[in-house]
Amino acid sequence: MLMRIAAQAILAHTGLEEKEILSLFEVPPQPEWGDVAFPCFVLAKKFRKSPQHIALELAELVNHEEGLTASASGSYVNITLDRSVHIPLMLAELSKADFLRPNIGHGQRVVIDMSSPNIAKPFGIGHLRSTVIGAALYRILGETGYVPISVNHLGDWGTQFGKQIAAYKRWGNEEELQHDPIGESLKLYVRFHQEAEHDPTLEDEGREWFRRLEHGDAEAQQLWEFFVEVSLGEFDRMYQRLNITFDHVLGESFYNDKMQAVVAQLRAKGLLEESDGALVVRLEDEELPPCLILKKDGTTIYPTRDLATAIYRHEVMKADRLLYVVGGEQKLHFQQVFAVLKHAGEAWAEQCEHVPFGLMRFAGKKMSTRRGKVVKLEEVLDEAIARAQAIINQKNPDLQEQQAVAEDVGIGAIIFGDLKNNRLNEVDFSLEEALTFEGETGPYVQYTHARIRSLLEKAHARTDVDNTNSSDNALVQDSHSRDLNDASDEMLGDAGWALLKQLGRYHGQLIRAARQLEPSVIARFALDTAQAFNRFYAKERIVDGGQWRIQLAEQTADILACALQLLGLKAPNRM
Repeated sequence: MLMRIAAQAILAHTGLEEKEILSLFEVPPQPEWGDVAFPCFVLAKKFRKSPQHIALELAELVNHEEGLTASASGSYVNITLDRSVHIPLMLAELSKADFLRPNIGHGQRVVIDMSSPNIAKPFGIGHLRSTVIGAALYRILGETGYVPISVNHLGDWGTQFGKQIAAYKRWGNEEELQHDPIGESLKLYVRFHQEAEHDPTLEDEGREWFRRLEHGDAEAQQLWEFFVEVSLGEFDRMYQRLNITFDHVLGESFYNDKMQAVVAQLRAKGLLEESDGALVVRLEDEELPPCLILKKDGTTIYPTRDLATAIYRHEVMKADRLLYVVGGEQKLHFQQVFAVLKHAGEAWAEQCEHVPFGLMRFAGKKMSTRRGKVVKLEEVLDEAIARAQAIINQKNPDLQEQQAVAEDVGIGAIIFGDLKNNRLNEVDFSLEEALTFEGETGPYVQYTHARIRSLLEKAHARTDVDNTNSSDNALVQDSHSRDLNDASDEMLGDAGWALLKQLGRYHGQLIRAARQLEPSVIARFALDTAQAFNRFYAKERIVDGGQWRIQLAEQTADILACALQLLGLKAPNRM
C-alpha cells in the first residue's frame, strides 16, 4: 500500500512501469531517513546521467507531490510520507475487500493432493507436513481468487497390502487385530520386514497376495476392506482435531478401473517398451531413468496409478492446475509421471506441479513405519494440549472455557511450529519450543491477538462511559464509523507508524504466499505483525490514545485473525 503510493510518484517522472519500480524499492537502513528508498542506477543509461545526479533531480520532482517529501542520499531517493495525510487513507485501505482478498486466481481450479496417509498404518507426526501445508495452501489459494479442490489421496493400494496380508496370514491373531487394529497392523508390518531380511521368500509371498488382491481374490479383498475401514476411522478423528476437511477422499484403489485405459493409451502411442519382462516408458530425452508402468508379473505400480489419477483430475474434476503436496524424496517420481504425460501429448502436463517439503524429524530422528519408529500424532496433540492447559492454569487460572482455549493453543502450536519453516527445510520438531508464549511461536501470535481484543474491550467500554456522560451526540461508539480525518487526534508515533506500514504488507505477502505456494510467508508476516504491535503497545497509549490508535489496534487484530485462520489456527479472544 505505502509502496504503491511512492511508486506512483516515481512513475510520473521516470516512465518506468509500476511493477518494476516496486521490485526496485528498498527499506532505508535507518527509519529516520524515510519510509522507502528508490535506487537510481537503473535510470543512468536511460537519462545518460550519473545515478547521483538523477537522485538529486528526482528528489526535487517528488517533493512537489502532495503528501510526500524526498531527499537524495548518494544514488538513492529517500521518500517520506506525510503521516497526517496518509494515516487515514491507509487505515481505510486495510479493511477493503480487494486488499484483504486479492483476486489473482480469477477462478482457476486447482486440485491439491495432500495428506495421503497409508492405510493400516498409524497417523504419525510424519504425516503432519503434507496435511497442514496442503490445508494452508487450500485456504491461501481460496483467499486469492482460485477455486481450490482438496483431495486426500489415500495410500490404499499396492504391494504393501500384499505384505500386510501375508504377515497376517503367517502371524496374525484375529482377536488382537479386532481389539487394536492399527497397532496390531503396524506390528505385523514391522515383523514382515524384519523377517524378510532373513527369508527372501516373504517378498514373493507379499507380491503374490497383492496379485490375488488385484484379481479380486475374496479372502484378500475381505482383509483389505477391513484394513481400509478401521484406518479411515482413525484418520477422521485426527482430521477433526486439526479442523481439516477434504472435498474428496479418494484412495489409489479408486483408479483401479482407469489404469488399463492409461496402459492402452501409452501402447497406442508407441511409448511402451519391454525391459526385463516389465513395461516402461523411456525418458532419456528428459535425462530421466525409464518410468515403470507394469511390473513383469503384470501388476500396476505407483506411476501407473498417478497417471490415471492426473487424467481423472484434469478431465472429470476440470482442474486447471494439479498440485502434489508430497515429500521432497518423491521428486524423481513426479518428474517421471509429468514427463510421461507430456510424451503422451497431454499439453496440460505443464500445469502439474510437485510441491515438495523437507523431512520432519522428532528429537533429531527420522521416522520409519517399516521399522516401527512412529510417533503418533494423537499422542503429540494430547501432550501439547495438556501442556497448554498447565500454562493457562498458571498464568490465568480464572479464564473461562480453559479446555477449549488449551486445545486451540496446543494444536495451534503444533501447526504453527511446522508452517513457520520454509517448506523445503527439514524440521526437527520440539514440543517445548512450539508451546512457549514468547519468541517465534503460534501461542505468541495468539496471545498478541487476545491482548489486542482485551484492550479494545476496555477502549470501547471507556467510550461508552464517555458517550453516556457527554452531551455531544456526534460521538459514536464504533471506531470504524468515526471520521478518520479528524485532525484533533494525536498523531501516531514511530512505533504506531511502523505497525501501520507492517499491516500494509499483508496484501503483497498474501499474493507472494499464493504464487510461491509457501505458507511460511504468512506465518512470518504474523510474527512480524505481533512483534510490531507489542512495540507499539510498549511505546504508545492505545485505550485513551485517540481514534487512530484504536483503529490501528482493531485492524491489527483483524488481520492477525485472518493470518492465523489461513494457517489453520484459532484466534482466541481471551487466553
